[in-house]
Amino acid sequence: MLATLSRSDRLVLVLGALLTVFAGVTRYVDINSVLAFIVAGLTIAALATLVGRSVDQLGERLGAGATGVLQSALGNLPELFVCIFALRAGLTEVVQAAVIGSILGNVLLVLGLAFLVGGLRHGTQQFDSERARTINAMMLLAVAAMLIPSLTHAVHTPAASHERALSDIAAVVLLVVFACSVPASIRKSADESAAAHDAAGEGRWPLWFAVGMLAVTGVLAAFVSDWFVHALQPAIQTLHISQAFAGLVIVAIAGNAVENVVGIQLAARNQADYALSVILNSPLQIALVLAPALVLVSYVIGGAAFTLVFPPALVAVVIASVLAVTLVIIDGESFWLEGAALLGLYVVIAASFWWG
Repeated sequence: MLATLSRSDRLVLVLGALLTVFAGVTRYVDINSVLAFIVAGLTIAALATLVGRSVDQLGERLGAGATGVLQSALGNLPELFVCIFALRAGLTEVVQAAVIGSILGNVLLVLGLAFLVGGLRHGTQQFDSERARTINAMMLLAVAAMLIPSLTHAVHTPAASHERALSDIAAVVLLVVFACSVPASIRKSADESAAAHDAAGEGRWPLWFAVGMLAVTGVLAAFVSDWFVHALQPAIQTLHISQAFAGLVIVAIAGNAVENVVGIQLAARNQADYALSVILNSPLQIALVLAPALVLVSYVIGGAAFTLVFPPALVAVVIASVLAVTLVIIDGESFWLEGAALLGLYVVIAASFWWG
C-alpha cells in the first residue's frame, strides 16, 4: 500500500493527521483563540489537499460527473454540521447567510479563482459545454425553487403566512429532484470510459483507498470546521463583524474549503471538466440538498426553526450571481479575465454585507 503513495502523499497524510490532533487539543484546552483559529484553518487546508489528491485519483476512473457529485457531497459535510450547530444556538441569520454565501462562494469566488489560475497557466481552457449547461440549468431551477418562499413573503401573497408549510413542500420537492438527477450526473462519456481503462497504472492509488480517503477527510473536515467556527466567535466580537458577513463569507468559506482547494487545483492542472464539475456540483447540492435538509432537520435538533425565507438582499445577490455565471460558461470555455470579473463581483457583494 505504501509503495503506491508518493513521498509528498505521505508527507501530506502525516501533516494532516498531526494538525487534526493539534486542532482538537486547541478546541478543548483553554488556549489563545487566535492560535486556535489559525490551527483550525491550517488543518482544513491540509484536509482539503488530501481530498484534492483523492479526487485526482478517482477522476479518470469514475468520470467528471460522478467525481463531482461524490466530492461535493463530502465537501458539503462541514457546512451541514456548522449550520446545524448554529441553528441549535439560535443563530438563524448566520445560517441564512451561510447557505447563500456557500452558493456565492462557489459560483463566484472558487470558479473565479479556478478560471483565473487555469487561464494564466494554460490560456483559454475548454470544457464539456453540454455538461456545464446541464449542471447550470439545474442550479438555476433549484435556486429558483429555493427562493419561491422568499418571493411569496416579500410580495405579501396569501401564502406569505404559511412560509413554514411552503418551505416544507419546497424542501421535499428539491430532495426528490436531487435523487432523480443523480443517475444523469454520474453517467460517463465514451472518452471518460476509455480514460478509465488506463487509470490503473503504476502510481495509482487503489480504488478503495481513494474512496476511503475521501470519506475520512470529509468527516474530519466537518469536525474541524466546527472547531474553526468556535475559535472564530471571539474574533467576530473583537473585530465587530456582523452576523451576516460572518455567515456569508467566513463560515461559507470555512465550510467549503474542500471545494475551494480542489477546484483550483484541478483547473491549475488543466483538468477543466473535473474542476467545473466539482465547483458547480457544490452549489447545486447546497440548493437541492443542504438547504432543504436544514428545513426538515430543524424540526428535530431543537433551537431555531429554519425556513426558505431569506432577506431580500441575499435573494437579489444570489440571483444576480447565478445569472452572471450562466453567461460566462455558456460558450464552453473560460479565460482568465472572466475569472477576474467573477472575483470582483464577489468582493463587492461581500463588502456590502460587512455592516450587516
